Amino acid sequence: MATCPECDAEVEVDEFDVDKGDLISCPDCGSNLEVTSIAPVELESVDEDDDDDDEDDEEEDDAELEEDDDADDDDTTEDLD
Repeated sequence: MATCPECDAEVEVDEFDVDKGDLISCPDCGSNLEVTSIAPVELESVDEDDDDDDEDDEEEDDAELEEDDDADDDDTTEDLD
């Protein structure tokens, strides 16, 4: 057994079925948890903001690509005149 760091609920985790770094979710509050220790099993809350940062970076990259495409279109139009 391990304790959820978010809601203090008991989370049933078999130390033989998990590895350090595995991700599980709390059955009570649904928080994403990472196994940080096996003997005894210890859990830490996973910071979900990291995922949002990755998505923001992808959106910024897409916006830059669209700007580059627009610039290319403008160059083509000027050549046709």
